[in-house]
Amino acid sequence: MIDNFLLDRALLPLAEKVMAGERLRFEEGMTLFHSHDLHGTGRLADLVRRRKHGRATYFNVNRHLNPTNFCYADCKFCSFFVKHNDPGGYTHSIEECVKVAGQAFANGATELHIVGGLNTHLPFSYFTDMLSSIKREFPKLHLKAFTMVELDFFAKFYKVSDEEVIEQLHKAGMDSCPGGGAEIFAEETRRKICTHKTDGERWLELAGKVHRYGLKTNATMLYGHIETIEDRIDHLIRLREQQDKTGGFQCFIPLAFYPPGTQLAQLPGPSGIDSLKTMAVSRLMLDNIDHIKAYWVMLGKKLAQTALHFGANDFDGTITGGGELMESYLVEGGSENQATRDEIINLIKEAGLQPIERDTLYHPLHEYAAA
Repeated sequence: MIDNFLLDRALLPLAEKVMAGERLRFEEGMTLFHSHDLHGTGRLADLVRRRKHGRATYFNVNRHLNPTNFCYADCKFCSFFVKHNDPGGYTHSIEECVKVAGQAFANGATELHIVGGLNTHLPFSYFTDMLSSIKREFPKLHLKAFTMVELDFFAKFYKVSDEEVIEQLHKAGMDSCPGGGAEIFAEETRRKICTHKTDGERWLELAGKVHRYGLKTNATMLYGHIETIEDRIDHLIRLREQQDKTGGFQCFIPLAFYPPGTQLAQLPGPSGIDSLKTMAVSRLMLDNIDHIKAYWVMLGKKLAQTALHFGANDFDGTITGGGELMESYLVEGGSENQATRDEIINLIKEAGLQPIERDTLYHPLHEYAAA
């Protein structure tokens, strides 16, 4: 139960709807963001989180693989991409990709998270051969590969249908898709931060096609740059509407913008208060997406741990060995950004919650006792 006298007056009508399991409207999402009652908003989100999952808090053992950082897009928030003929660019050979997969599997990973730049110098067969080579060597390794932005690039650049792209990648070994590239859907804002990138409607369209094919995806929102609060609520509602249609989003990840090294380096990025409020509002607005992730890579481990009481029920994973793209967003510095299984378990237990190691599709692999 929520004690009304402990809530900001403006949150009382919302609390009644949350208690009744009713869907919140755009204006109510705005009220949540504008409220200064962070504790009250967090309590409402935690109520929903515990209603859905109790004390269960998920993580997995995974690794990121970024096959190439060459990219024709010019996203102002990205410190990972490199233009062709500029220094610092790379494309891993298929053999190198298989080696990374082997290292991940040897370290107990159940998932390989594969995303990269939009490289116009590679044939489509590079990507299908990479998937099939990894899957042939490590058939039990789940390949969570390619964002909707990458699928859009494949379809347009190689001149094949969306359905054919999805089918060929799945046959080669793609088991699900990550949620990156969503950024912020509001078109005016999106044009300012990623002019040459898939627009919001196209991102949602492709997610729906992947879902209808039978594969799961995740979804994200990049926040803390030049977007407005209205942009954030619009983004969440459009994800919710797509989920009503196709039901394939299994997890939502709010991504805290990290300015250093980007074309928006002058911005401060989101505060800890903003990140916790965004986590809580996401849990409250996305009533039809089961899982909300506190992505420690971009939040930092301590704030991600706190976010587990603001609606999040997933801590992401160990990300053994990391990846070039992930390393460009790390917020704590140096080798401390590695996370072991035991460390994640302890962080979850310290929060008074129950760690559950999962696979990519949220099947429990090992349940640990709560503290």
